Amino acid sequence: MEGEGGCKGNPSALASGSLPPPREKHQSESGDCCSLVERLEETHTDIMGLSTGDQGKEAPQPDSAAVGLRAAEHISSTKLCGYLHKQGGPLKAWKYRWFTYEEKKCQLFYYRTAQDLNPLGKVELCNATFSYPLQGEEGTFHIQTPERIFILKAANRDAKMYWLQQLQLRRWQHRDQLSADSSLPTSENLMQNGQQLLDTCPANFLPTVMIPPGLVGEEAANLPVQTNPLNVSIKHPLIEIQNSVQSLLLRRTSQDLRRSVFWLDSFTTDTSKTNTPNIPSSNIPTIAVSPAPMSPQSPVQSAEPESERAHEGLQYPGCSLSLPNGKKKKCNSATMPVDRKEASILERASRLQQEKLTLAEEVKAQKELVWLLHKALEAAQLEKRACAQFLAAEGEQERLEMLRHGERCAADLRDQLEQLRRENDSLQRSLIERDAHVAELQDSVKLLMEKNQAKQEVILKLSEQVAACIADPRRNISTECISTQTFRQLTQELDSLKDDIEAYKTQNKFLNSEIYQLTRLWQNSSEQEKSLMVKCAYLEASNCQMESRYLGVLRKLQENKELTAAQRDTVRTLIEDALQENLKDVIKFNSVREYDEYGFKLVPDYEVEEMKLLSKIQALEIRSNNLLSQDVGDRSVLARWTQYLGGRSPDDLSSSPELKVLLRWGIPREYRRRVWRWMVRTVTRSLQERHPNLFQQLCEKSRNTPHPASRQIQLDLHRTLTTNQHFCSPSSPALEQLHRVLLAFAWQNPTVGYCQGLNRLAALALLVLQNEEDAFWCLVAIVQFLMPQDYYTKTLLGSQADQRVFKEFMAEKLPRLVAHLEEHNVDVSLITFNWFMVVFVESLPSDILLKVWDAFIFEGTKVIFRYALALFKYKEDDILKIHDSVEIYQYLRFFTKTVTDSRKLTSIAFEDLNPFPMKLLRNRRTLHLQRLQAELRELEKLQKEYASESTQRKDKDLDLIASEDDDDV
Repeated sequence: MEGEGGCKGNPSALASGSLPPPREKHQSESGDCCSLVERLEETHTDIMGLSTGDQGKEAPQPDSAAVGLRAAEHISSTKLCGYLHKQGGPLKAWKYRWFTYEEKKCQLFYYRTAQDLNPLGKVELCNATFSYPLQGEEGTFHIQTPERIFILKAANRDAKMYWLQQLQLRRWQHRDQLSADSSLPTSENLMQNGQQLLDTCPANFLPTVMIPPGLVGEEAANLPVQTNPLNVSIKHPLIEIQNSVQSLLLRRTSQDLRRSVFWLDSFTTDTSKTNTPNIPSSNIPTIAVSPAPMSPQSPVQSAEPESERAHEGLQYPGCSLSLPNGKKKKCNSATMPVDRKEASILERASRLQQEKLTLAEEVKAQKELVWLLHKALEAAQLEKRACAQFLAAEGEQERLEMLRHGERCAADLRDQLEQLRRENDSLQRSLIERDAHVAELQDSVKLLMEKNQAKQEVILKLSEQVAACIADPRRNISTECISTQTFRQLTQELDSLKDDIEAYKTQNKFLNSEIYQLTRLWQNSSEQEKSLMVKCAYLEASNCQMESRYLGVLRKLQENKELTAAQRDTVRTLIEDALQENLKDVIKFNSVREYDEYGFKLVPDYEVEEMKLLSKIQALEIRSNNLLSQDVGDRSVLARWTQYLGGRSPDDLSSSPELKVLLRWGIPREYRRRVWRWMVRTVTRSLQERHPNLFQQLCEKSRNTPHPASRQIQLDLHRTLTTNQHFCSPSSPALEQLHRVLLAFAWQNPTVGYCQGLNRLAALALLVLQNEEDAFWCLVAIVQFLMPQDYYTKTLLGSQADQRVFKEFMAEKLPRLVAHLEEHNVDVSLITFNWFMVVFVESLPSDILLKVWDAFIFEGTKVIFRYALALFKYKEDDILKIHDSVEIYQYLRFFTKTVTDSRKLTSIAFEDLNPFPMKLLRNRRTLHLQRLQAELRELEKLQKEYASESTQRKDKDLDLIASEDDDDV
C-alpha cells in the first residue's frame, strides 16, 4: 500500500542553486585524507565483517568511536537517496521505488523513478523507530511510524545497515536542530567538538558502514529502472500521469531516460572570481569526484588531469545541470552526482605512505649522525680546555702531550662504555622478547598437548567402534554411514548456529543503539515538557493573579458608596460577567480537584450572596499560590524530607534542630502519617508502655457500659467537619470511628470526660493517621501532655489564661492593631478562644492547618501563639482600614479563610516574630492562672454569700406570709 502522495516535488530532481564551497580540512600531513579512508575500511572489515579486505594488516587500529564520529560527519554531509524495494498493496508485492531524504522536515519521500517530480508518498521520521528482522529476506528493514509500518528492502546487507545508521543519524540531527531553534532550556542543545554526535552516534554500538558504491547517493539515479508491471502505482494514477507528461515535455531520448535528471553537464569554474585559495592535492576530501560528462551543447573545455578537475568541482561553487533541451540548470552539492575514484586515491595514499616511511628512515639516520658529531664536539671542547690550562705554564709541552693522550684514551673508553651499555640494553630487550616468545611457545605446547590428548581419546573411541564393527560386519556399514551422516549434520548445524549468533549479535548492537537514541530523545522531550509545564504554570499563576486583582478592584468599587446609580449598575454588570465567564473554569477546576487528599474543600463555600465574589478571588489566589509553589517550594521540601528520612526506621527518629526546621515548613503528605505516629509515640511512650492494650480495653468498656457524656458525643458527631468529604455523610464509617475514639478517651480521662472541641481534634487525627488507636493516642497527647492543665475542664482556666497571655503578646508585637481594636471596643478573645481550643481546625485552609499541626505536635502550644499573631500580622493592613466595630467583627469571623500564602504565613510566624521564648510564656501563663484562680475563689465566695442571703430572705418572706394568713383568719 502506498502512502499519501502529491506532497511536494522531488527535492533531488528539482534542486536548484549553486554548489556551496566545501569545508576546508586543515591537516598536518599530506596523507591524512587517504589514511582516513584506509582506517574506515579496516574498521569496517575487521569489526563489522560486511565486506572482504586484507586481513593480514597489523597496523594499529584507531578508536572506533572517533572513526565513527568522523565517518558520520562525512557521510551525513552527502545526499541520502537511492533505490529501495517497498512492500505494499493488497498482494504485499515488492515495488521498486526511489527514496530521497528531505532534511528540513525529516521526511523520506519516495517516487517511482528518480526522474519523477511528484512523490508517491512520504515517511515521517521524526517519531519513527527502526529495526530489521533476522528471518526475513536479506536487506529487509522496517520503519515504524505512529500511523503505519513501512517494510523496505535494500540491495544487500551493507546497504541496509547504511540506510539504518543514516536514518538514525538524520533523525537525531533533526531533533537536535529543533531543540537548538527553540528557546526552551535543554542540556542537549549545544554540540561541542562533536561530543553530542559521538554520544548518540551508532558507532558506539556498531561501526559506521561505508557508502555502498553505486547503490546510495546521486549516482544511484543512473541505475536502470525495473520494467516490472507491478512497479506502477495504481493508487496514484494522477501522479503517474503528471510524471509521464513531465518526461514527455522534456523530450528525453531513450538513452537519457536511463539517466537521472541529476546528470551534470560540466563544471564551470572561474578562478578569477573566487577567493578560495588553491588547495594542495594532499588536502583533497576523502572521496574524490570525477568530472561529469560533457553534453553536446556545452563548450569544449581544455584538457585537464582528471584529479584536478575533480578537485575544482569540489572546491568551487559553480556547477550546472545540462538538460536534454540544451538548457543549463544549477544544482546544489546535495544533488550533484560524482564519480568516485577510490582506486586512484588509495594508490596515491599508499605511495605517499611509502614516501613517508622512507623519509622517516632518513630522518632517523640523520639524527644518529648528529648525535655522533655532538659527542665528538664535547670531546674536542674538553681537550681544548685542558690544553689552555697547561699552555699557560712554561715547559709543560711533554706533560701536555701525555695529558692529550690520556684524554684521548678516556674518550675512547667512554665511547666503548656507551657502546657496551647500548649492547647491554639491546641484549636485555632481546632477552625479554625471548622470554615472552618462550612463554608463548610453552602455551602453544600446552595447547598442542591438550589437543593431542583429545585426539588420542577420539582415536581410542574410534578404535573401540572399529573393533565393534569388525566383530559385527553387518553393523559396520550402517553404523559408519549413520555416524558420518550425523557428524556432517551436526557440523552444518554448528556452522548455522555460529552464523545465527553473529547475526543476533549484530542485531542486538543495532537495537541497543536504537534504544539508546530513543531513550536520549525521550529524555530531551521530557526535559522540554517539564520546562513547558513550568512555564505554563507560571503563566497560569500570573493570569490568576491578574484576574484576582481585577475582581478585587471590582469588589472595592462595589463597596464604594460615592458611585452614581449608573456606575453601580455598570460595576454590578461587570461582576456578573466575570462570575459567569469564570464559571466554566471553576467547574473544570472543581471537577478535577474539588477536595484535597484529606477530604477538605479547596475553596470554601459562602452562603451570603455578597461573598461569592470574595470566594472567586480566594479561589484564584489559592490556584496561583499552588501553581507557584508546587514546582519550587514543595519539591525542595520533599527532597529535604526524603534525604532526612532515607534509610531510617520509624523508631529511629530523634529530636534535632534539623527536624525542628523541617517540621516548621511542613511535612509532605507521603511522610506525614509516619512522622506524626513517631511524635505521638514519643510524647505518650511512658503511658503506652504501662498500658499496651489500653484502647481495646476502653472500647470494650464503652460497649458494655454507657458513659454519661455519650449523648453529648452523639449530638456533636454530626457537627464535626461538615465540609469534609469523609464526615459530611451521616452514614460515613469515619463517624463511627470518631465515636469510638471519643468514648474511649472519655473513659480514659475522667477529669475531662468530653468537652466540645475534642471532636474536631480527634477527627483531624483520624484523617491523617487513618487508624483509631493512633487517633486515640494523638488525642491523649494533645489534652494531657501538650496543652496545659484545666484547658478542657469545666472551668476552662487554662484556656482563659492563654487568652490573657495572648493579649499581652499581641500588644507587644502588634501595637498599632491593638490600639485600633481598643478604639472600636473589639475583644479579640471572642475570635481567638476557639482557635486555641481546637488548634485552628475549621478556621484555616487545610494545607496551612496541617502545617500548623506538624509543628504543634512537636513544639507544643507555643506554635498556636505564633500562628495566631502571624494571622493578625498577615491581615493587619486590611483590618486597619475598617473603622466600624460591627464590620470588624464580621471580618474577623472569616478572614482566616482568606489566607492563601502558607509560605508567607510560616515566615511571619517563625522569623518575623522572634524572639519568642517558651520560658516567658510559662511565666506569664502561671501569673494569669493564679489571678484567675483568685478571681474564681472570690466569685465562689460571692456566690456563697448571695446564696445565704437569698435563703434568709426566703425565710423572712415565708414568715411574713404566714403572719398575714393568721390576720386574715
